[in-house]
Amino acid sequence: MTTWDALSDDDIIERFREQCSWGLYTSVDLKECDPEAIRDADTIRRFIVELCDLIDMKRFGEPTVVHFGPNEKVAGYSMTQLIETSLVSGHFANETNAAYLDIFSCKEYGPKKMGEFCKQFFGARSMTTHVLFRD
Repeated sequence: MTTWDALSDDDIIERFREQCSWGLYTSVDLKECDPEAIRDADTIRRFIVELCDLIDMKRFGEPTVVHFGPNEKVAGYSMTQLIETSLVSGHFANETNAAYLDIFSCKEYGPKKMGEFCKQFFGARSMTTHVLFRD
């Protein structure tokens, strides 16, 4: 089992290439986010554009950002953005001021740089990431 925390983005990308992996997946869980940021559709749309620019992913179509939830525990915005190499998606939970983001691409990107951008963008106090190579 790989301890991703000890590796740099360059190390992760090198391993991705060496293993000829099909895709790179990173989940980003953000806690104690700025409540205004995660409750604003325009801010979330801006995030998607800036994130895709940061990790050099070409967006395919416009982002989808919708607010829904069957109960208060899960109510909040959800978003998806198709990219030419796969998908960026996420959900923002109003009740807990948390964000759960998923970035999957067959083109490599720096998961640590991307995670830190997400954390700063939404003003999160803490972040947990998981990196996975898809074969």
